[in-house]
Amino acid sequence: MVKALEERGSVHYNYIMKGNIILSISLSILLPFISPLLGQPKKTLQDLDPRHRKWLEEEVVYIITPKEKDVFLRLESDRERDIFIDAFWKARDPIPNTPKNEFKEEHYARIQYANNWFGKDSPAPGWRTDMGRIYITLGPPQQIQNFENMTEVYPLIIWFYGGMAEYGLPNAFNVVFFKRGGMGEYELYSPIKFGPQHLLIHYRGDMTDYLSAYGQLLNIEPAIAEVSLTLIPGDSSLSPSPSMASEILIRSKIPSAPFEKVKDTYAEKLLAYKDIVEVDYTANYIDCDSMVTVFEDKSGIFFVHYLIEPKRLTFEKLGARYIANLEINGKVSGLEGNTVYQFERAIPIEFSEEQMDKIKAKLFSYQDLFPLVGGRYTFNSLVKNTVSKEFTSVEADITVPDSRSLRMSPLVLANKIDRDSQYKEKNKPFLFAGSQLVPSPRNDFTSKDTLYVYFQIQGMTENLREKGILEYSILKESEKVHTKLKSVREYSDAKNFLVEFPLTNFSPAYYTVNVSLLGQNKEEVLSQKSLFYITALAYLPRPWILSLPLPPSSDPVYKNILGTQYFNKKDMQKAPLFLEEAYRRNPSSPKFALDFCQVLFLAKDYRGLKQVALPFLQEKTKYEFLQLLGQSSQALGEFEEAISYYKDYLSHFGTNIAVLNSIGECYYRLGNTDEALVAWEKSLEIDSRQEKLRSLVKSIKEKK
Repeated sequence: MVKALEERGSVHYNYIMKGNIILSISLSILLPFISPLLGQPKKTLQDLDPRHRKWLEEEVVYIITPKEKDVFLRLESDRERDIFIDAFWKARDPIPNTPKNEFKEEHYARIQYANNWFGKDSPAPGWRTDMGRIYITLGPPQQIQNFENMTEVYPLIIWFYGGMAEYGLPNAFNVVFFKRGGMGEYELYSPIKFGPQHLLIHYRGDMTDYLSAYGQLLNIEPAIAEVSLTLIPGDSSLSPSPSMASEILIRSKIPSAPFEKVKDTYAEKLLAYKDIVEVDYTANYIDCDSMVTVFEDKSGIFFVHYLIEPKRLTFEKLGARYIANLEINGKVSGLEGNTVYQFERAIPIEFSEEQMDKIKAKLFSYQDLFPLVGGRYTFNSLVKNTVSKEFTSVEADITVPDSRSLRMSPLVLANKIDRDSQYKEKNKPFLFAGSQLVPSPRNDFTSKDTLYVYFQIQGMTENLREKGILEYSILKESEKVHTKLKSVREYSDAKNFLVEFPLTNFSPAYYTVNVSLLGQNKEEVLSQKSLFYITALAYLPRPWILSLPLPPSSDPVYKNILGTQYFNKKDMQKAPLFLEEAYRRNPSSPKFALDFCQVLFLAKDYRGLKQVALPFLQEKTKYEFLQLLGQSSQALGEFEEAISYYKDYLSHFGTNIAVLNSIGECYYRLGNTDEALVAWEKSLEIDSRQEKLRSLVKSIKEKK
């Protein structure tokens, strides 16, 4: 056994996690986003089929993280579990762009080796023995010392490992196995649990006298004596008592070593989005950094500004061009789970070789914004890459003020600013009061940077405008290292505030920037703070940014969006006002007209609806209006006209039970029971569970 282990030691392979990350994404789905992790019922091991139970209990039992195991037990079908297993191995693939998964192959080779060489003295298979567990977890040791045939010491084997600090382990350590009482399988030795006394065959002294037992071992074999009290060479705690650091090593650090470099975020994302993204994406979640914040623009509209920075954006080379394709879906939900707003973006990207050379070493930042009415929400954005078949996501709770009461916004920290943006007359992410900020979701800076801090104060009273003071402080470990005061009236804009701090004299460390609004008696009225850090590096790779300018706030598109949001919130006082204004300002827009027609129908303004919709019957978009026109004509008693609209609708969109039933109702009101029966019987063929309709049809036939 030892000889075979020594031979295998030459192919030692440290577990490393997959470091690939990709961006850009294709969405051919509409969102219901996102099933919460705890909303899924948890299965027991007995609920799993034998294949998946074996995978979880035997094959990955030592390397699966608690989060991964929890998600696996919440999956609902064998298909989902197979997708998860694929994602599990991909998350650990050290060279992801090749067909071979070195980690997976090495892991199963370790299991096979453990089953072949360990457990010969145990009823359990080799993978379940202490030796098998350590071997599967850490791989083959670098050195082996074998003390199996000594007359004064029970059979003992020492495995030495080194160079595994990246897994949270000491730079050098030993793992010791011995046969307790000289019988059975090799057992993991713990200096605290056993001590040197349990290694000696003929020890007759006090079982609490570690020093005496250690002295005997030292005379017999110094190498055994050394590991009897500590498994970590050079451990400063070496004394007549066993090392606590050794106990932490074998009980905590070694079992958690396989988790150290694995980012298991993909697991909960797979669970959350498994019903939304296509199968070829679900195993490929990408980590990202993100920022989501809310600010008011000069028109009084609140915009959600957000950015997503995946760890990498993958391009596909086609000839001399490099392509990627981003498709972004966003959804805003109310606290009750109702959809308030939903959007989709499709952004193809194409670079020349020269352009690719300039950005390939940089991070990538996708930035966007959208208007949102007042309230508290959950925001989800899902990004898929049609080129790489990978996806990433952002989830955030956001609050949009629904009043103009006194408040201070969160702070945005930026490392760069363009005070004269060419897009100042448009809307653009993180463009505030004509200044384009470049924030980082990590709030990271070098000492060569300038820290720009931007924030807003809404609802400023006249007294605060005249006598208020803004106190800016930078703190290091709760101690103020820099403070500046500035009166509010020094700012020309009493809503938008920007302050800058050159970081030349700040040493690398973590800091807090704190902004306080003080009243005329220096009392604190409002405050916000944000963490940031200054790196010791001379340079930080800043991302290339993709953000598309949007129309200015005066564009009626925003009235339409806000009106639709009020409509989805069932606010039928505000929704008609916004939707009508959007339509009045651009009556040729089919979308604006259709959305306005929705509120006119709910308001039972059928004449008004027809007046808005009828001009579009000559357009290609006419089909979108047909059902509303049919319903309005029917409500007005114009049954023949309604039937015409309904039939035109069916010819374009196909069978619709509600429309068939309405056609039947119109014919019935016109006294044409034969045509009414044709429509209703067709409806019953599609859905036979319409008992009231079935009774009506039966009654009409009986009267004939």
